[in-house]
Amino acid sequence: METRPLVSTPFTASSTADEVLEGIDLTGVRAIVTGASSGLGIETARALTAAGAEVTLAVRNTASGVTVAETIGRSTGAAPPRVARLDLADRAGVTRFVDAWDGPLHLLVNNAGVVTGGLERTPEGWELHFATNHLGHFALATGLHRALARGAAERDGARIVSVSSTAHMRSGIDFDDLHFQHRSHDPQTAYAQSKTANSLFAVEATRLWASDGIVANAVNPGGVATGLQRNFTPEQKASLDAAEAAGIFTYKTVEQGAATSVVAAVAPEFAHSGGHYLDDGQEAYPVPNDADLAQHPHGVKEWALDPAAAQRLWTVSTDLLRP
Repeated sequence: METRPLVSTPFTASSTADEVLEGIDLTGVRAIVTGASSGLGIETARALTAAGAEVTLAVRNTASGVTVAETIGRSTGAAPPRVARLDLADRAGVTRFVDAWDGPLHLLVNNAGVVTGGLERTPEGWELHFATNHLGHFALATGLHRALARGAAERDGARIVSVSSTAHMRSGIDFDDLHFQHRSHDPQTAYAQSKTANSLFAVEATRLWASDGIVANAVNPGGVATGLQRNFTPEQKASLDAAEAAGIFTYKTVEQGAATSVVAAVAPEFAHSGGHYLDDGQEAYPVPNDADLAQHPHGVKEWALDPAAAQRLWTVSTDLLRP
């Protein structure tokens, strides 16, 4: 495990997105927030807009997105965010979004995510958690690489925020059966694998793109009650309740949950430093892969930061998405 000092910031579990952005002017910053029609995505987009950023809400339901954009405009007194359709499980839809993007991009917040109550697949046969939470965001980020590089050249750096989860501690990447073709499908394991993938993406994106001025960091927003839980099975809900009772996590407000995403997006400590996993506004400490989640609720497992796994996942993802 790494022994270097962890990156720290002044922020804590109780910090809010607005507190992180206090005194920061994001005028001229062009940002995309995926999944910005509910929960953490709305608050992240609102806070960035309030600080002056030009935000695009990348959402599946554009009608809901327009309503959110108008609400953000009224509440901040700023120009409402743009709204663009993006279904991360639709390869052609991701391509259309990328092709329609014009000009530089300074900040990409890969916030969207799905949780299913059972096995669901895309038309390609890909397991839906992995396809949406990882592959869709992977295709989006790689498709926008040139725009991010332009943004980095304009403003001394561009950033990607990859929203992961404590759930990553439940599973590494099963490269032999990514899509549950052979093993029994468990929604918690599938979700966990996709959240580990979100972290590994940040590791490899930084290695490949830091020379372009682009860094990526993964974040754990913490326990926040959002629409993500609407498809939980009784077993998933029971597991979440048990974790809360055991003190593994304490529910945050949406404003507090969005704070760590905003730390990765704007804090000077992460301006040119990537490949990290953040928790409660700080770089999390690494723990062995057999570590107990109950004992390390704010840690990050080695499998989520493993450079070799990150490179392999990048190659596999590129191959899967090849036309």
